[in-house]
Amino acid sequence: MPDTTTVSHHGHACVRFERDGRRLVVDPGGFSDPAVLDDADAVLVTHQHPDHVDPARLAAALGDRPALAVHAPAGVVDALVAAGAPADRVHAAADGDAFTAAGFAVRAVAEPHALIHPDVPRPENVAYLVDGAALHPGDSFAPPPAGVTVDLLLVPVAGPWMKVAEAVDYVRAVRPRVAAPIHDAVLSAPGTALVDRLVGGLGGAGEYVRITADAPYAWRAPR
Repeated sequence: MPDTTTVSHHGHACVRFERDGRRLVVDPGGFSDPAVLDDADAVLVTHQHPDHVDPARLAAALGDRPALAVHAPAGVVDALVAAGAPADRVHAAADGDAFTAAGFAVRAVAEPHALIHPDVPRPENVAYLVDGAALHPGDSFAPPPAGVTVDLLLVPVAGPWMKVAEAVDYVRAVRPRVAAPIHDAVLSAPGTALVDRLVGGLGGAGEYVRITADAPYAWRAPR
């Protein structure tokens, strides 16, 4: 039986995977709890927008934690190095790259950042498949790689680049066993409840689970 991974949500797009005392953090941006970096062993960044990465904060964490490593698109790597991050612990991630981070198997899947507005530049966006079955798409509706069945989908539910119908259709297209909402810092409490009713009710996932830091999800990657 595969080991249980504790999955917790630390604000907006930031998610932490924890297993065997090791912690992998995805997208610790300006809308997330900064304390999530205090015990991180590895960090994945999907793209350079400040709600997904704070270069100064992450560079400082790299300075404080000599074993911490970061994987991110090339533009984020450049921003981190410019902020003082050690270049040998900040690794560029591109489509198809496979690596191990904090004991987790990770595959990078390039997918264009969703359009905010024609006048707003679209940064490079990299989705991450963790342990072959958990997908964090960043600011996109990245499909899983061919032949991959997603067990846990971290589905964006709010933002200037999307509408709720797209979140519903994304869950329907991916058909995960579990869908968990992320990218929701712009929602009020009533807005969160509305989104949960719509995406949870219409998406068709086996389970729709709102994960928090205080109510983490015990996940077993299928083997």
